[in-house]
Amino acid sequence: MMQMIVAGGIPPLTDGLRAADENNPKGYFEWEPAKALKQNPGAIAAGEGKVVKIISALLPHLPEGHEYRIVLMIRPLEEIIASQNSMLRRLGKEVPTTSLAGVRTAFEKHLKEIDGVLAKRPGMTVLKIEHAEILTDPLGQAVRVSEFLGGGLKIEGMARQVEQSLHREKSGLAGLGG
Repeated sequence: MMQMIVAGGIPPLTDGLRAADENNPKGYFEWEPAKALKQNPGAIAAGEGKVVKIISALLPHLPEGHEYRIVLMIRPLEEIIASQNSMLRRLGKEVPTTSLAGVRTAFEKHLKEIDGVLAKRPGMTVLKIEHAEILTDPLGQAVRVSEFLGGGLKIEGMARQVEQSLHREKSGLAGLGG
């Protein structure tokens, strides 16, 4: 999604510290200060007019007084876990043996909590996008994202960012979002 939005014409806020690698051959759009939003929420002001990648757990720490348009990607939990485990193996790290049922329960609870927080916060508008829909209809989803972000983005360029070959962890299940 980050690559789609950037290709559409919105500049990213990124630190450029993580180079493309086997786990993410098209590169990363990380911004290290995003990890410390709880401690330093004012840092987000640097993202004004840009697209910033923030994990869902940190969204409640975004400070009030800004307008946020949040594109929340929904992907089947099995695919998330498989992708993370594959990345850990490629990096030579230990893969946790947590039960899927326990992770699923915690993840579903987390998503409900995030939905509740975002629904109550002024200045936060959310568009949920199913990962599978991006893969099956990149052009249609690019239109949705562009309209959500105010229009005028380069739709065809956004859709071209979707590469089926990079969808390596497949589950065939619907997303877990609400």
